[in-house]
Amino acid sequence: MPFLDIKSVDYAYNSGDDEYIQALRSVSLSIERGEFVALVGCNGSGKSTLARLCNGLILPDRGYVTVDGMSTSDKKSLYDIRKRIGVVFQNPDNQMVTSIVEDDVAFGPENLGLPPDEIRARVDWALNCVDMSAYAKSGPLRLSGGQKQRVAIAGVLALKPQMMILDEATGMLDPDGRAEVMRVVEKLNREENMAVLMITHFMEEAARADRIIILDHGRVVADGDKKLFETPDVFTRAGLDLPISVRLAQKLRARGLDVGCPIDIDSFVSSALSALEVQRGEVKSDEEKNSNGGGEV
Repeated sequence: MPFLDIKSVDYAYNSGDDEYIQALRSVSLSIERGEFVALVGCNGSGKSTLARLCNGLILPDRGYVTVDGMSTSDKKSLYDIRKRIGVVFQNPDNQMVTSIVEDDVAFGPENLGLPPDEIRARVDWALNCVDMSAYAKSGPLRLSGGQKQRVAIAGVLALKPQMMILDEATGMLDPDGRAEVMRVVEKLNREENMAVLMITHFMEEAARADRIIILDHGRVVADGDKKLFETPDVFTRAGLDLPISVRLAQKLRARGLDVGCPIDIDSFVSSALSALEVQRGEVKSDEEKNSNGGGEV
């Protein structure tokens, strides 16, 4: 049984004056424990609506959503569902409720009614996971954007969820801040076997996931592993950019240099250097043949 299972879900929201806009149309997908999934799509494609359906913040008009076998439509299950799925939103300032970092991380476990010793252990563990232990006594206002978002992640981690949803969680950060958060997310997925659903409009981030789901006008139009980037039309039809490494590789292939389809800068550089070495070897071989009159030595 998948950890998160979404089947044939429709959802429409009221935009005012009794006018409804269809946000999701017959959406079906599932996520297993420990998976790292990126959800991408243009503004208005339904990404954030889907995130809110996952832990019962909103309910589908049609279809169903289950988490670890529990339906989000069952009010009695919502408490357990929200312990299993934690959500980190775009603006970390909106998620902080106290004036001290460690108190903010303790807020969730305290509301679970856990014993003080267990709360202390969870706070220390969560801050260590995001490399923010040194800032436990600091005020959030003194932190950078990336540090604040790491504290927000720690607050979710302290609840010991089995899955984390990041809803454009790096959208307000600079490149260094985004890199900080991505390192933490990948570490949690790898070392804690935590499932991750990362909603992002940064395609370089999406390329780091094991699986990519593309939403377009409320429908799932593609769902696959990194090989999706080998069919760039899938992304462009949905109005999405490609990672810069993929775009550079396209330009080089158009000039006759076979660099494959690297999905990050490091692999692009490696592929490009290898392709240049091959090309230089071929050129050298042709020159040697010409110098020998085209015959064998």
